[in-house]
This record gives sequence, C-alpha cells and structure tokens, in this order.
Amino acid sequence: MSRRADRLFQIVQVLRGRRLTTAALLAQRLGVSERTVYRDIQALSISGVPVEGEAGIGYRLRADFDVPPLMFSGIEVEALVAGLRMLKAWGGGALAAAADPALEKLVAALPPTRRLSAQQSRVFAPAYMHDSKVREAFDVVHGAMGEQRLLRLDYCDAQQRLTERVVQPLGLFFWGNVWLLAAWCTAREDYRSFRLDRCRAIRMLDDHFHETPDRSLNGFLKAVKATGY
Repeated sequence: MSRRADRLFQIVQVLRGRRLTTAALLAQRLGVSERTVYRDIQALSISGVPVEGEAGIGYRLRADFDVPPLMFSGIEVEALVAGLRMLKAWGGGALAAAADPALEKLVAALPPTRRLSAQQSRVFAPAYMHDSKVREAFDVVHGAMGEQRLLRLDYCDAQQRLTERVVQPLGLFFWGNVWLLAAWCTAREDYRSFRLDRCRAIRMLDDHFHETPDRSLNGFLKAVKATGY
C-alpha cells in the first residue's frame, strides 16, 4: 500500500470513530500539513467517500456510510491485548469480567498472523495489590455515571478527616495503582477529585443529574489544565 493510500485509509478510520474531526487533528495524527489533509479529503470525496464538512470547521462521514472491517497492525493488536489485561487486573468487577470474552472475540476475529501477535504478547498487568473494595466502589461509580445519578460519599482525606459529600460523578482516572473519581461536589459548588481507596462508603442515590457546560467532564479537564496539574 502506498504512503498516500495508507494515509487515506487512516483518515477514514479516524472519521469513523469521531463525530467531528478538524484538519488540525488529522494533520497532527498523520504527521503531515493541514494543506495535505485538505487535498486528501478532496481525493476521498472524488473517489466516492461521503465526507461532510469544510475547512476551518471539521469533517465527518455521512451517518449511513460504512467500510469493511478495519485491519489492525501487530503493535495495535498488542496494545488492545495489554489494555484488556490491565482493565481485567485494575478495573471494576463488571468491566474486568467483560475483558476475557472481549479478548476472545478479538482474537477470533483476527487473521492468523495477527492472532499469533495477540497470543504471544508478553505485556501483563498483575492484580496482586488491587483491593476488592476498590473494585466494588468502581462498579458503583461506573453505574452511577451511566445512569447519571448522584453519589453520596463517606470520604477520608489525606489528613484523616472524615466528610460526607454528595457529588455528580463525571469520570474515572487511573493513576498507577490509584483510581480517582472526577466529580462536581454539590457542597463545595466546584470540581473535586476523590480517591476510591479513601472512600469508606459509596451509595448511589435516586436523584438524577444532567451535565451542563459548567458541570461536565470537559469542564473538569479544563479546570485541571488551568491549575497546571
């Protein structure tokens, strides 16, 4: 496959996985100039790929368009295998239980050479230090995020102070061997993060919430970036 043909294929895969993609993002991902991206988008359109959008705004594929199943490279296969192994070792109970069948389906769908890459991966993630209580807490938080329900936390901070918080769960972040809950704290009226291993109890409440621009995962990430962390 020529360099340009490979690049066009990658553009289609990126567009498939995102609702809207800018030329700047594509240029960064592919290591080319935005001018090259514009030419490639035009080439795709001429060849019949229904790319919608325009320069300066962003591009997307028409919703009813599909392409044959993508093929993974050897290193991509190993990345997926390693990711699933890490999730099985360090994720919540529900996602950990889904890791093995997901890996089995992935391996079964691969061609022989890629299947061998998956089976021979030597990247592992032992779970010898993972606390079962953290797995349970992860499942409660994960479920609350999916249903957009408030959580009540009995939390012990680094100074051993106990507080009770009602929060809107926005995201889960893994920091080595620690899971952090990103949340909007209703008491502090601000974004806060909480270590799952410091939660004495987590209860999902019946009350629902809806994300707004000033109380959202994107808002949390912007706030973190603004603080320099």
